[in-house]
Amino acid sequence: MKIVVIGNGMVGYKFCEKIIAKSTHTPLHLVVFGEEPRPAYDRVHLSEFFAGKTAAALSLATTDWYAENNIRLHLGDPVLHIDRQAKTVTSYKGVIETYDYLVLATGSSAFVPPIPGMDKKGVFIYRTIEDLEMMQAYAPKATAGVVIGGGLLGLEAAKSLLDLGVSNTHVIEFSPRLMPRQIDDKGAFILQSKLESLGLQIHTNKNTREILGNGAITGLQFTDNSILHADMLVVSAGIKPRDELARQAGLATGARGGIIVNEQLQTTDPFIYSIGECALYNNMIYGLVAPGYEMAEVAAAHITGEEKSFTGFDMSTKLKLIGVDVASFGDPFPAPESCHSIVYEDNRKGTYKRINISPDGQYLLGGILIGDAAAYNMLLQTTRNKLVLPPNPEDILLGGSRGGADTGPGVSALPDDAMICSCENVSKGAICNAVTQGMETLEAVKKYTKAGTCCGGCTPMVKDLITATMREQGKYIREVMCEHFTYSRQELLDLIKIKSLRSYDEVLDHYGHGEGCEVCKPMVSSILASLWNEMILVKGNDTAQDSNDRYLANIQKGGTYSVVPRIPGGEITPEKLIVIGQIGTKYNLYTKITGGQRIDLFGAHLSDLPDIWEELIAAGFESGHAYGKALRTVKSCVGSTWCRFGLHDSVSFAIRIEERYRGLRAPHKIKSAVSGCIRECAEAQSKDFGIIATEKGWNLYVCGNGGSKPQHAKLLAADLDSDTCIRYIDRFLMFYIKTADPLTRTATWLNKLDGGMDYLRNIVVHDSLGIAAQLETDMQFLVDNYKCEWREVVENPALRKRFSHFVNAPEDKDPTVKFDPLRAQKKAAEWK
Repeated sequence: MKIVVIGNGMVGYKFCEKIIAKSTHTPLHLVVFGEEPRPAYDRVHLSEFFAGKTAAALSLATTDWYAENNIRLHLGDPVLHIDRQAKTVTSYKGVIETYDYLVLATGSSAFVPPIPGMDKKGVFIYRTIEDLEMMQAYAPKATAGVVIGGGLLGLEAAKSLLDLGVSNTHVIEFSPRLMPRQIDDKGAFILQSKLESLGLQIHTNKNTREILGNGAITGLQFTDNSILHADMLVVSAGIKPRDELARQAGLATGARGGIIVNEQLQTTDPFIYSIGECALYNNMIYGLVAPGYEMAEVAAAHITGEEKSFTGFDMSTKLKLIGVDVASFGDPFPAPESCHSIVYEDNRKGTYKRINISPDGQYLLGGILIGDAAAYNMLLQTTRNKLVLPPNPEDILLGGSRGGADTGPGVSALPDDAMICSCENVSKGAICNAVTQGMETLEAVKKYTKAGTCCGGCTPMVKDLITATMREQGKYIREVMCEHFTYSRQELLDLIKIKSLRSYDEVLDHYGHGEGCEVCKPMVSSILASLWNEMILVKGNDTAQDSNDRYLANIQKGGTYSVVPRIPGGEITPEKLIVIGQIGTKYNLYTKITGGQRIDLFGAHLSDLPDIWEELIAAGFESGHAYGKALRTVKSCVGSTWCRFGLHDSVSFAIRIEERYRGLRAPHKIKSAVSGCIRECAEAQSKDFGIIATEKGWNLYVCGNGGSKPQHAKLLAADLDSDTCIRYIDRFLMFYIKTADPLTRTATWLNKLDGGMDYLRNIVVHDSLGIAAQLETDMQFLVDNYKCEWREVVENPALRKRFSHFVNAPEDKDPTVKFDPLRAQKKAAEWK
């Protein structure tokens, strides 16, 4: 059987995979024609090309794979003609191939609006790796970029411009809102606000009349006569199906494009199939990869004699657009009379959630998630499988934050035919069956079923199913760190302490195997820091640190670093403010006051970091640990010193708290606040631990979270004196450090803690386990061992050398060498 495939994109490649798997007992000859000069690659993650992902890393298969599977591959050679009577195809290079079956996987091309000036220099289409390479070469010349299109592809293109360093980037959308096909007006407003806060400038209700410029683009003129100046334009305004070859061959096509197919993906010629974005099924073009993969499965099945049909596809999707979660599932826009809608909206945090439920309140019909889409997989499964909702459906939006309310059915309640991985068509039953056959790790299940190997969106649910299946079998589930350590974080912490191990290599030699990985290295480093509070870059621990910890600074876009000095309680003298201003001017740094009451300086070059910190330390500053999983800030209001409502001196207490716990390493970052009265100006109840003044002392709240899953802290103890309050904080933090899973915030840790708040209160306040004295002793050891990490670097020549780009870099900088600042950094003159 000879099959010719026209198109070597993701769907064409997936068809080859599927037909090979189904033809193990049938001689098969595959011929593939690809228009692009490279084998199939991952378009879903195309924007990651600008974040450093190479074309090779995006590749789905090498040319060797095609050869090993007896596939004749013609690259850079599009098919120009189909002869249906002779059953042959002819390519651009004159290659003629016969076929028994022909599969059209020609995909789509970018829709280019008919705007005068599209041929000007500096105008690009966002579609292929070659397009991206041309953008990458042109971007250094650009100062202002524009993207036409505010849909999924347009926002991906805007992210690409930001990644290329074009900080002045605009998005033009013809509709009144962003992503009009996926989200509603309120969701679009939240999304737009989030994107604008990240530096994008959004223009909706805009219709471009003309691209201005003489030879090269200088701007855009709109139909309202306004003009936007720009020297780079990226068009990503949608797609149109590539059906020209089918039209030429006399196959039926839709009025608005697309090759008409039946439920078996056959065209009007039964020997020719069409799959992917070029196929028109039931008057619908599917522009996502998952339905294309399902089409590939159905076409391959039908050609090999299986009974399978394509009856449409759920267009639910979850994406991360420029760091912002966006998802829609089921029916996001049902008629108002056919449903009730429940909405959770938080403009301050940029979170919007809407669910549509049936009029009787029993079933979930669909919804929209902006800013926090962690619940997407379970909400999608609840919708698809018509699972009955809990008595209070709003709890599935609040995540059980109202005190452990039932948040609906879990993965175990799903039927066996529930489709967990849409990309690879893998059901719950297939995953559970793999686990029962001994595939008890994520990697093993992925290899056996292929679930989670495409977009990866189903991975959290696959993990949950593995755990649930093993528990149903009565197996003990051990949360081990990774394949190199067969211990949990808590177990390894105790073992390291017993053996008094001080370096990653010692821990690996005693309790691990292999060379380690990027999961266990920073995790072990965090444990060592939490136990001994030693300089994290000594004793060979430097290469085991997380990327930010290696250079004691957060790496920013463009490869520069941030400098964040500690400002306890937000209290700072005018003299210190002047020093920060002088340093910012001297090193051309962008400065910003943060929500945690301190000042960030952005844009520092790696080699300048020790010099900057030397000046800051000389002025009395120390490391703010913004780069570590450590205490960040203790925010405060002005308290009784200045405020007429203040009951106690919140500033002094905040400084005392911050100076006690500075540098404390933990499973995750820790934030705190002290409010001088119940008016709560410091927002203490949104912190990992927060303190609020009362007439009798201090109320201590713990395990709050102001992040993507907001949760109020809970009252641990009331009306405490200052010393007692600190003792309880010592116990609480050390117990959290010793028992929490890696990368777990205190709020999540408490939610998973057996016994919840009552159990925690018994340990911390009532010493029910008899460990309070040990917890306090352990904390005091860390407090006594504290040293400013940047002071140690500044004063240690060996450590300081880590921040040189080259081992032979001169001690004194050559005054004739000058560096141009990144476009994202403001020059000192611009501030004036």
